[in-house]
Order: sequence, then C-alpha cells, then structure tokens
Amino acid sequence: MPFFNILIELFIGFFALFSITKLLGKTQFAQITPFDFISALILGEMVGNAIFDPEVSVLHILFAVAVWGVLIYTVEWLSQKFKSIRAFLEGRPTLVIDKGKIHYNRLKKNMLDLNQLQTLIRAKGHFALNEIEFAILETDGSVSVLPKMKYAPATAEDVNVKGKEVTLPRTFIIDGEILKKDLKEAGFDEAWLREQLKKQHISSYKDVLFCEWIENEGIYAMKYEKTSTT
Repeated sequence: MPFFNILIELFIGFFALFSITKLLGKTQFAQITPFDFISALILGEMVGNAIFDPEVSVLHILFAVAVWGVLIYTVEWLSQKFKSIRAFLEGRPTLVIDKGKIHYNRLKKNMLDLNQLQTLIRAKGHFALNEIEFAILETDGSVSVLPKMKYAPATAEDVNVKGKEVTLPRTFIIDGEILKKDLKEAGFDEAWLREQLKKQHISSYKDVLFCEWIENEGIYAMKYEKTSTT
C-alpha cells in the first residue's frame, strides 16, 4: 500500500508543519531573517525526505518536526529575551545611504550591488538614487527610504488643507456569511445589519458577496452577480 502510506504521511506532515508555523507566529512570514529561511528549508526537506523514504515511519516524521520546532521556538524566545542573541541571529538594519551619500562598503558587506539597490529603491517609488536622503537595508532584505525634501510627497498639512479623519473600514459579510465577531466589535448586531441591508433593497445577507461599513458613511454592500442561463 505505498500510495496509501504516502497519503497518510503527507497529511500528517502537512498538519505537523502547519502546527509549527502557527506556534512560531506570523513574524516568520512577515519578516524572514536568514535563520528563519534556513529553518523553513530544513523543515520542508525533513518532511519531504521522510515521506518518500520507506524506512521512515510517521512517528519519525512527528519526532523530527517536533524537535526542530522546539529548537526554533527556543532560539526565537532567546532572541526576544537577549538583545545580543537577537542581533546575531536576525542581523541589524544597515544605513546604506546617509545624507545622500551611498556607503558602498556597507553594500558589499551585505552582498548587495548598485543594480540591486536601484531595484529596491524603485520598488519604493523613486527612480533615481539622487532623490534619496536616507536608505536603510532592513534585516529581511527590503529597503526603507526617506527621500530628500523636494522629492517627498506633499501632505495635507504642507498645502494647508484640512484633512478628513481616518477611519478603519469594517467587513461585515463575505461570501454570504456574516462575520459576527467584526460586527460585535463595531458595536452592532445582526438585527441592525439586516435593517441596513433592507434599506439597500437586499432581503437576505446570503445574497451579499461583500459588505463593508465605514463610520459616518454607512455600509456598502455588493450582491452576487446573477448568472444568466442560455
């Protein structure tokens, strides 16, 4: 039963890796450091080899993933506890452009050439290095930039325009299903939502593809498109 065994091991390996990634938290994806990258490769390789090796059992897979997960979690915990370890594992941000001057030695130390720097700068919306006053190479390989004053976008304060207060939109319905937690956090209930939908000539929330609410603006609801049969 080789195919059945592979199926079982794939399912177990999948849920084991999923559990490990949930345990380690979202920062593993939002800000991948060199250590995180190596950890992800080894975990994937470990499970992959175990699945297709007939001499490796399911218990071996779980044990290997568990041990490696504990090691990663321990290192992450230590890096949060001790700043010196954090700097060693995750690295430090590097100032590569300081007051308009490019520090070429710092680029070389981080294995970054000028073409790559230009690419990262363009991703931030600036197409000339001359526009940048400060640029910091972050630990995840991205670049944060602060442009020179004349290249910085104007703000409402700069042009003496009274800006509108920023509010966070709330999503109440997705794919015909009410997001009850979001509705409650906004201070409303299902009865209020149904009443708002009726005002937009929508009889059932199940007919709604997407519904969003913005304070002082009300709700915006989009119904499913009717598919015509020919």
